[in-house]
Amino acid sequence: MAKTIFEQMGGTYEQQGDYFIPCLALPDEEQIEIGVWGQRHLRYIKQHHKVQYTNLLTSGKLNGYLADIDKQAEDMFFRLVKQMAEREGVTEQLKADNQMEWIARTNNIRSRATEIVNAEVIFV
Repeated sequence: MAKTIFEQMGGTYEQQGDYFIPCLALPDEEQIEIGVWGQRHLRYIKQHHKVQYTNLLTSGKLNGYLADIDKQAEDMFFRLVKQMAEREGVTEQLKADNQMEWIARTNNIRSRATEIVNAEVIFV
């Protein structure tokens, strides 16, 4: 009996009952810790870009891709927060003088930076 293309490429089968099932496994992928930004992007591509998600998953590049997105988003977020705080005068002096005002303005800056990062990096 002629070998199938799967067998010619080195694939093997495993018998389960009366059926031969191909032995398939995903390629080994480096275990990288993925942060909150990477998790958000993962959820987004799972829901809205299924082909891209499947291609990354089956090629073993998903974790590296998500780690890169996470790093880009985190760097952008901290850079934006720092720039906005400097531009709007949110300083340590304000923190010492009026803590509640400093908290309110810092939270506002962080919210705006989060929206920008989501729009430009995560949900693209």
